[in-house]
Amino acid sequence: MTTPLVRVRNLKKYFPVSQGWLSKKSEKVHAVDGVDFEVHPQESFALVGESGCGKTTLGRLVLGLEKPTEGEVFFEGKNIFQLSKQELRKLRRQMQVIFQDPFSSLDPRMSIEQILMEPFMIHPIYPSKQDATKRVEYLLDVVGLSKRHLSRYPHEFSGGQRQRIGIARALALNPKLVVADEPVSALDVSIQAQILNLLKDLQKEFHLTYLFISHDFSVVKHLCNRVAVMYLGKIAELAPTDTLFSNPQHPYTEALLSAVPVPDPQVERKRKRILLSGDVPSPIHPPAGCRFHPRCRYVQSDCKTQVPPMVEIQEGHEVACPVLPFKAKRSQAAIEEVTV
Repeated sequence: MTTPLVRVRNLKKYFPVSQGWLSKKSEKVHAVDGVDFEVHPQESFALVGESGCGKTTLGRLVLGLEKPTEGEVFFEGKNIFQLSKQELRKLRRQMQVIFQDPFSSLDPRMSIEQILMEPFMIHPIYPSKQDATKRVEYLLDVVGLSKRHLSRYPHEFSGGQRQRIGIARALALNPKLVVADEPVSALDVSIQAQILNLLKDLQKEFHLTYLFISHDFSVVKHLCNRVAVMYLGKIAELAPTDTLFSNPQHPYTEALLSAVPVPDPQVERKRKRILLSGDVPSPIHPPAGCRFHPRCRYVQSDCKTQVPPMVEIQEGHEVACPVLPFKAKRSQAAIEEVTV
């Protein structure tokens, strides 16, 4: 196993919520609440979960765009929250982001040339403007555009083309880590496939490491090596992609995968959809014990009081669930009942 490029340890982020002008009482949103994981060089690591589970906040913490309430993020062995401003500025070259919305992530007042030249103005790594311009033209070429687009403005491009420009900007300084925050969710399905294939090709060419944030399991299965499933600020399950899809262990992961459509109509008709009861609890007042227990069909008394640790059930497959033995016994009983 290679040395991790990124290590996250007990990371927490709480946002204060005011109760009103006259109220002295304040609450906190538990956006990220004790997360641990590692990302290895040149792998694609996915954070998956429904809206509000803390995926984007976690991505911003990894990039150093948010200060944590508690915990550490190490990039190449350095704790990014202990670096000086000058050291963090140098580190920015190695960590870049692709934003979700290609329409708002590009400055409409700047031409494409100005947008792609801006990283070299902040980090002057080329001795002359001509060298920087050659790099810009090369980047446009590798994302499927041409240098004739340099004089145009963002409003003259389609959504897919704008996202290609955003990808080119993220690659300008030759980073090691790219945080892709739902990079295809705002695009048409046909364009999504093109952008995902482009990201795979660029990873090979530039030796990139991806931290991929998404709620779409189909996208994650196509691009990522490992997946961490998040629920209400915590990681519920972490496994290699193939293992997670073929053998999900956490009840929440099972429910999510049961909702992923299958292109084969015969298989789809035979599948059983797992419907979750109730709504996602408030992140201001998360449930005690296991965060998922109010909606879990396997819930036991211990689930309501004990916070389950991440347990490795096989190599690389970790689950935070206190009812795994009961769940396995119940599943086996159901199989025997159908067999009889």
